[in-house]
Amino acid sequence: MNQPDSPKVAPGGQKPGTDQIGRDRIGLGIALMVLSVACFTGMDAVIKHVAQGGYSTPQILFFRNVCAFVPIAVLVYRQGGVSSLGTGKPMGHLIRSLIGLTAMGSFFYGFQKLPLSEAISISFAAPLFMTALSVPMLGEKVGMRRWIAVLVGFVGVLIMVRPSASMEPASLVMLFGTVFFALAMICVRKLSATETSSSIVFYFTVTGALLSGVLMPWFWTTPTFEDLMWLVSIGLIGGVAQIIVTSAIRVAPIAILAPFEYTALLWATGFDIVIWSIFPSLYTMLGAGILVATGLYILHRETYRGTRAKFPARFSRIRVSMIERNRD
Repeated sequence: MNQPDSPKVAPGGQKPGTDQIGRDRIGLGIALMVLSVACFTGMDAVIKHVAQGGYSTPQILFFRNVCAFVPIAVLVYRQGGVSSLGTGKPMGHLIRSLIGLTAMGSFFYGFQKLPLSEAISISFAAPLFMTALSVPMLGEKVGMRRWIAVLVGFVGVLIMVRPSASMEPASLVMLFGTVFFALAMICVRKLSATETSSSIVFYFTVTGALLSGVLMPWFWTTPTFEDLMWLVSIGLIGGVAQIIVTSAIRVAPIAILAPFEYTALLWATGFDIVIWSIFPSLYTMLGAGILVATGLYILHRETYRGTRAKFPARFSRIRVSMIERNRD
C-alpha cells in the first residue's frame, strides 16, 4: 500500500509557503505602521486646529488624556487586564510622566505656532538626543560613526531652526520638547525592565489627566459642540493609533517598521497644504532630509550591532509598544 507523500521541505528547513506567509505578515505590519503614523499625524493636525481656535494647551492636554482612557482600556485588557497594571516603581512612573507631559505640552504649543510639517520635522531629532543620552543614562557604547551621524543630524536641526535674533520662539519650544521626549523614552526604557507597556501608558495618562484637570479652573474654555467633538477625538485617535502600532510591532520586525515613521512628514505636509494652504520651506525640507538620513543611519548601525534589541526605544510612535515585543 502506497504511503501518502510527506510534505516537502525546503532546503532551509521551511515548508513551502512559509516565506510567503512571512512576507505577508511583514506587509501587514508595514501597512499597520503607516496607518498608525497617519492617525498620529491626524491627531496632531486636530491639536493644531483646536489650539488655533483659542483653546489652551492645558485644556487640550486634559482632553487628550481623559478621552484616551477608552482605547487604553482595550490595551490593558489585551495585555492581561488589571493585573498588568501592578507596579513596584510608582516614583519612576511619576518622573516619566512629568517629563513626558512637559514634552507633550511643548509639542502642542509647537503644533499651534508652526507649520505642522516643520514641527514634526524638528521632532525627528529625538533619535539623535536619545543616542547621545543613552551613553550617560543607559550605559550604551556609541561608536564614532553614530556620533558623526548625531553631529550631522544636529546640523539639520540648525538649518530648520535657523538661530537668529528674529527666529520663531516656537521652534525652540519644539526643540525643548524633543529633548524632554528623548528623556521620557530613556525613562520608559528603564521602567520596561519590570513594568508592562500597558502600565506605563496607563499611569502616564492618569498623571496627565489629574495634573491638567487641576489647572482647568484657570484655563477652561467652554467648547461649542463641534469643538467638543474635535477635543474628544484627540484622545480617541491617539489611543486607537497606539493599539494599531502595537499590532504592527507584533507581526513584523521593529527594524523594518521603524523607518516608516518618517512617513509622518508626508502626512503633515499634506495636511499643511490641504487645510492651511502652507507649503514647506526649503529650510524645512533640507533639514528634515538630513534628519531622516541620519536617523535611518543610526537605525542601521543599531540593527547591525545588535543594540536595538537592548535599547529599542529610539523612535517615537513605536516607543512603548516595543517593550512587549521584546518580551515575547
